[in-house]
Amino acid sequence: MTIPTRRIGALTVSAQGLGCMGMSQGYGAGDETESIATVHRALDLGVTLLDTANVYGRGANEELVGRAVKGRRDGVVLATKFGIAAQSPDGPTIRGDAAYVREQIDLSLGRLGLDHVDLYYAHRVDPNVPVEETVGAMAELVTAGKVRYLGLSEASAASIRRAHAVHPITALQSEWSLWTRGIEDEVLPTCRELGIGIVPFSPLGRGFLTGKLNASPDADADLRTKMPRFGGENFEHNRAIVAALEALAAERGVTAGQLALAWVQSRGDDVVPIPGTKRRGYLEENVAAATIELSDSDIAAIEAAAPADAFAGDRYAAGMMRAVGK
Repeated sequence: MTIPTRRIGALTVSAQGLGCMGMSQGYGAGDETESIATVHRALDLGVTLLDTANVYGRGANEELVGRAVKGRRDGVVLATKFGIAAQSPDGPTIRGDAAYVREQIDLSLGRLGLDHVDLYYAHRVDPNVPVEETVGAMAELVTAGKVRYLGLSEASAASIRRAHAVHPITALQSEWSLWTRGIEDEVLPTCRELGIGIVPFSPLGRGFLTGKLNASPDADADLRTKMPRFGGENFEHNRAIVAALEALAAERGVTAGQLALAWVQSRGDDVVPIPGTKRRGYLEENVAAATIELSDSDIAAIEAAAPADAFAGDRYAAGMMRAVGK
């Protein structure tokens, strides 16, 4: 199994990365031994892009990833983020002021045990701080050698343009999958005009598009319990759509998750999804999707089976939705 490479902005990375958040939060208890083994297996398979953030596990995820890459740093393009300073039922507190940017990179580097990160994202755009201030401070980190390339996450097309005018933006990380396609109207064309790569997170719909979730999550530690798509009638409605995707996948001899990942990857050579997992078995299933080629008729069939406007429910609760697309 050999994974190909792609370009996002000025960076060359594996055609699929690994999202590490779930190793420390969001989907139940973690297992550090298995998580580190999963990172090592990813590197063995040629996955080079690892994604974390200062907020994941309140810093624990950066520490875990730092331990996992120790001794293998040369084979890693390491991405982390800043910007979500606190979380509450009313939504996250976002900070993009220059002092916070400078403070957080040093804290992240300390947890990671590294002298620089390859890709540094503003996790969300602070609505109370000009994006020029945020990116200006990030650019200072490039000059200082603490960061190689800059990125934004869940930003609007207008913010992307303003940020890129201050310093080249290498990557835009946003949710993109068969059931979350909001970036396609304005954000995606803007990124392509400016030469910015796309890094879709949750390309498997937080596991929903794999077809392996047969009931609404009910564990307190599972963040999906707070997401409208995963509850009650929305869950049952959406599960019926995924059943159609499963049938289509079975005809091709692949899993529904692999077909959903292949669809995201087919969106362009500047697209590098980062499916998250904390288990080697799921990692290997995901990586196998990186070499699936889809014809135009395959893509049409997938989109007919799982049209974006057919899914029910918002992707976040109202508080979190207010932080998206700023």
